[in-house]
Amino acid sequence: MTRRRAIGAELVDGGVHFRVWAPERQRVAVVIDDRDHPLAREASGHFSGVVKGARAGTRYRFRLDGEEDAYPDPASRYQPEGPHGPSEVVDPNAFQWGIRSAAHTIDPRALVISEIHIGTFTPGGTYLSAIEKLPLLAGAGINMVEVMPVSEFPGRFGWGYDGVDWFAPAHIYGTPDDFRRFVDAAHAEGVGVILDVVYNHFGPDGCYWTKYTPEYFTDRYHNDWGEAINFASEGVREFCAENAAYWIDEFHLDGLRLDATQDIHDPTATHILEDVARAARAAAPDRTISIVAENEGQNCTLIREYGIDAIWNDDWHHSALVAMGRKPEAYYSDYRGRPQELVSMAKRGFLYQGQWYSWQKKHRGTSTTGIDVRRFVHYLENHDQVANTATGERAYQLTSPGRYRAMAALLLLGPETPMLFQGQEFASSKPFLYFADHKPELAAAVRKGRAEFLSQFPSVRQLAHQLAPPEEVGTFERCKLDWSERETNREALAFHKELIALRRAYPAEVLDGAVLGERVLVLRFKDDRLLIVNLGPEIDIDPAAEPLLAPPDGCKWSLLWSSSSEDFEKWHVPAECAILLGGRSPITPDHPGRA
Repeated sequence: MTRRRAIGAELVDGGVHFRVWAPERQRVAVVIDDRDHPLAREASGHFSGVVKGARAGTRYRFRLDGEEDAYPDPASRYQPEGPHGPSEVVDPNAFQWGIRSAAHTIDPRALVISEIHIGTFTPGGTYLSAIEKLPLLAGAGINMVEVMPVSEFPGRFGWGYDGVDWFAPAHIYGTPDDFRRFVDAAHAEGVGVILDVVYNHFGPDGCYWTKYTPEYFTDRYHNDWGEAINFASEGVREFCAENAAYWIDEFHLDGLRLDATQDIHDPTATHILEDVARAARAAAPDRTISIVAENEGQNCTLIREYGIDAIWNDDWHHSALVAMGRKPEAYYSDYRGRPQELVSMAKRGFLYQGQWYSWQKKHRGTSTTGIDVRRFVHYLENHDQVANTATGERAYQLTSPGRYRAMAALLLLGPETPMLFQGQEFASSKPFLYFADHKPELAAAVRKGRAEFLSQFPSVRQLAHQLAPPEEVGTFERCKLDWSERETNREALAFHKELIALRRAYPAEVLDGAVLGERVLVLRFKDDRLLIVNLGPEIDIDPAAEPLLAPPDGCKWSLLWSSSSEDFEKWHVPAECAILLGGRSPITPDHPGRA
């Protein structure tokens, strides 16, 4: 029997072939319309067989060893009634992909990413309603969306990180084909799609997998969110790697974002992340995909050995936010927001590469030597960091307008891969809060845990009475983007569009950087451009005793762009601004080579 994927329900001539891993069980049957269809046991612990007459749309469960209860398929492709309901057979070949989706690829060196949450991205909160806004993202210059997790999770709303059915697109957002339509429409606009996947834990509600085998989990490791997954098991490794390949293959995705990889523990010789990367790429032999990871410990082994393309850089976010005025407390404690920190990261990626990190009372990070800085994803906002302000404030709301514009310029004109958060390009005023619709007893524990997490910030402890209850629908509804703000805030939109266009016109490869003052830095690019960022008061850089400020031989500096309306001349840098200079203009007798 030739199958597309190793596990799950797949259509074959005359019926459906089912295959499930349940090594602790002696008998497994597919239950369809209250009738049991026994499956054959394989030596590997899988059970498989064809059920004649089953088809796309057939709903089913598995009965284990003749027990009264029957359970969803761990590799279910769709849970139309939620994680506690029956699984549904899906035909992945029924959807007709557009021409551009077949071979869609985006140069990973030229990404401008926007992270989005399907449920709050539009008022409708569905895959299909999200399609309507894709032309607006493309028009702003964004060429990749990173979709927060969509694997089936319980409740009416949630971030998606408590997913239990890894193979099933969440039914509250639409059908699997609706998600395919979203990806296809994105490709038609020249926008790629990366999906956030969670391989570090299963959610606490709706996970029936121990009914099949306790081998899914291990108590060998601590996990921040639940039981640790047992990647020493071949069956679990297959389940994870097959999932990565499934999303890339059957949904034509352009990549994956791997959540919290520091909690993916693997004692075997080949780390599961290496298997995931290999399986995902094998599923797209004719396309280039991007595999991005979150790793709190900033472990570059992911890039050097496991085949991961890029890592989120929390160092940059933390330093940038402190530079913009955020208090250096909790996990911001080891950052001062000084120009030196930002210059160092423009040249080397991570700021902490093994130094002592007082907040965690241990060494943080690993060396980035030899790694292209484009392999680090930088951001001023992401779902976690916006929500961790307690009231869901956006970055521009935490600082002055000038300082935000200067830092946004550093983000979008700098050498690393930039990422925005939904609505950031038009200065959305909508917060992003933590929300999760759990049953009452679990909701109370989640609310308590969230408050305890945020209490690490002394400034947030004072606002404890203002924390929005995660389980209330109003908390979720407050986070839905108001797209009319795109017109109201058209100046902010034009600002971000202009920066992205400049990024495309002048690829950012940093030659060097330097500190010019207490709040001023300069980056010099290989194509003889200067980016000067001033996060403080106006300053005269005179004398200009920094070699990086020297124009190319036979040229003078000319102003390409400024975030300030004030004139820039003779190295007078206005307060809180960013300035981009080009060195292409020839020297004339009237202009002897100064700025």
